[in-house]
Amino acid sequence: MIATPKRLLSIDVLRAVNMFFMIFVNDLSGVKHVPAWIDHVKGWEDNMHFADTIFPLFLFIAGLSIPLAIDRRLSKGDSFGSIAIYILLRSFALIVMGFFHVNMEDYSRDAILPLGVWELLLTLSFFLIWLDYPDTLAKAKRYALMGLGVAILITLAFLYKGGTPEHPKGLRHEWWGILGIIGWAYLVCSAVYLVFKGNFTAMVVALVIFVAINLGVHGKWFDFDIPVVGDGNSDSLMMFGVVISLLYARLISKGSYSSVWPSFALIGAGLIALGFIVRPYTDGISKIRATPAWVLICTGIGVILFEFFIWLIDVKGKQNWFKIIKPAGTSTLTCYLIPYLLVAIFYIKQIICPDYSIYDSADLFAIAFVFILITGFLETGKTRNSYFIAAAIVGILTIFSYIYSQSNPDFYNEGAGGMFRSFATCFIVIFITGFLEKRRLRLKI
Repeated sequence: MIATPKRLLSIDVLRAVNMFFMIFVNDLSGVKHVPAWIDHVKGWEDNMHFADTIFPLFLFIAGLSIPLAIDRRLSKGDSFGSIAIYILLRSFALIVMGFFHVNMEDYSRDAILPLGVWELLLTLSFFLIWLDYPDTLAKAKRYALMGLGVAILITLAFLYKGGTPEHPKGLRHEWWGILGIIGWAYLVCSAVYLVFKGNFTAMVVALVIFVAINLGVHGKWFDFDIPVVGDGNSDSLMMFGVVISLLYARLISKGSYSSVWPSFALIGAGLIALGFIVRPYTDGISKIRATPAWVLICTGIGVILFEFFIWLIDVKGKQNWFKIIKPAGTSTLTCYLIPYLLVAIFYIKQIICPDYSIYDSADLFAIAFVFILITGFLETGKTRNSYFIAAAIVGILTIFSYIYSQSNPDFYNEGAGGMFRSFATCFIVIFITGFLEKRRLRLKI
């Protein structure tokens, strides 16, 4: 097994940047009249835009972290069984969250609980079950809180009602959702890594198998999906990350980056070129259809970005440039779930105040104002003053947004105004994540 670095700041920063833009494109999906190159392409199109690269890059980055995480546990003396259980529990958590999120898309207005309340309780249950509880907390209290989370989740499952009044339905599997896809891919790739003890050759063989499956399904070589692996797209993306991470460890084993730059540049460019080569024969380029060309091109982009951040962060030491979004890379799951919490609050607000829109920028800035103000009171000295100044600025933005939206209700829902809202959402979500992270209120699976 190749010795991997214990931690790479470049991966944390790359993950934070990726998470920032994941929040951005998710929020932007509700904005009209945005530049076409930013938004997702339609399912039937042979093309890809900026938004279509974000999720595959997340899978690739998750793959980069697998050798580091598992090797860290092995170096501490953890047994094969304990690591296997850790992988299973982590995958299970992601799959469960993804399953519930997918069913939320078809939530019925005739359900007992309004959607906003159901979503709020669902997110709360996730935090109670998978919160990173401090070691100082008594086990009885920890298990009681986790048990409360499980009880809420089970209750929500029983109360769920989807579909239409004519065709109601309960919870069911439609697709696994973003978190579920990550969970299944993590299960497969981590299991392969653990079983073969990170052997580089074995990882390359596994990667070739996954890519071959993806090529075969979309090239019509065979017409069936393999259980768990499916058409191999997500496993290919994540296993590419595993292989690149191991290759990186091999290249720097002699203490020099000199071979990293040409190797990764060649691999990245080669994968992008290969994507365009297979494009005419394997159903084109499509995120929705998860075609091989999309997998290969996005992986090539991922390798080049990883190379760039190795140079910028690990070599040049510029991690402070990204300090403002750091929580998105260190508390990524928490950051991903915060928007669900905010949307739930907005839905509940509309129940109370039906004359107002579900998503008002003034609400978003108001929430940011409260969190910044609370943070200011919890800090001391010059830091406290800085937060108070920031709170004052955000407070003014809140008032301005409210007044302006009264005369221009669509300003923050289309064009430049909508894009500004989406960028503001990213920073506000990450600030809230950082606020919670400092107080040990983050998910850990």
